[in-house]
Amino acid sequence: MTQSFSINGKAPSTLNNYLRCLAHLALHYKQSPETLSVENIEDYLYFCQKQHLTPSESFFKHTIFGLRAAYKVMGMEAKRVVLPQIKRDQKLPTVLSQQEVKRLLKAPKYLKHRLILGILYGCGLRSYELCDLKLSDIDFDRRTVFIAKKKGKVDRYVPLSVHLVRGLKKYIETENPYLYLFNSQVTKDGNPRGLTTNGIRWIIKENRSKIGCNKKVTAHMLRHSFATHLLEYGIDLVSLKELLGHAHIEMTLTYLHVANLPSKAKFSPLDKLYV
Repeated sequence: MTQSFSINGKAPSTLNNYLRCLAHLALHYKQSPETLSVENIEDYLYFCQKQHLTPSESFFKHTIFGLRAAYKVMGMEAKRVVLPQIKRDQKLPTVLSQQEVKRLLKAPKYLKHRLILGILYGCGLRSYELCDLKLSDIDFDRRTVFIAKKKGKVDRYVPLSVHLVRGLKKYIETENPYLYLFNSQVTKDGNPRGLTTNGIRWIIKENRSKIGCNKKVTAHMLRHSFATHLLEYGIDLVSLKELLGHAHIEMTLTYLHVANLPSKAKFSPLDKLYV
């Protein structure tokens, strides 16, 4: 039986592609990639660009990734650093309409589940940020939620909707959560543990079929919808960046391509054809 393996989480099929690219490099110079100079590697990458016309070509990318992985394993950091960076293809996020969000928030049977979905959308949180929320992070008087720094390397406050305030007060009074806003099962030592991302995925999976849309609803789609809807309501980009906890404004600019803004209203020419 062949034993499967992986490096840095890469599947065997991906690793085979990397090894194939390394073999091409070795055959090109008739020597091991380990012994090649930086100039040799740059010449070969230039050759790949010209041969395959574009640096985004799959062969070129896999050559870069294969070399990067190989030099990391061999501890040859200097050669790894000089390799060019490959920009990832930027896909536009899929968002829910406001009506779809309404239907999703009404779908769960239990108040706790409705609140979990409501905070994901109403506060624009990442899944792990919701899981880490403590009772002490909620300020009902100021109607804010404190998000401790993690991704993005910055603490932030996000506004708490009046609808969530009412629901959370009722939930806390009836369920009496401890330490975390949403508790999961306790640890073996009896210590409280926060909600898990798997728990969030389960709640969404149980309810997304009830809203009557063909979109594959995820927790991050609710965050995308939060950002897009705020832009459509007129919030400025800098404020949105702060609410999302983005490290760079370029990440926030993506939502300009998704939002239906009044100043850039889009329409089909077919709508004008029969006017």
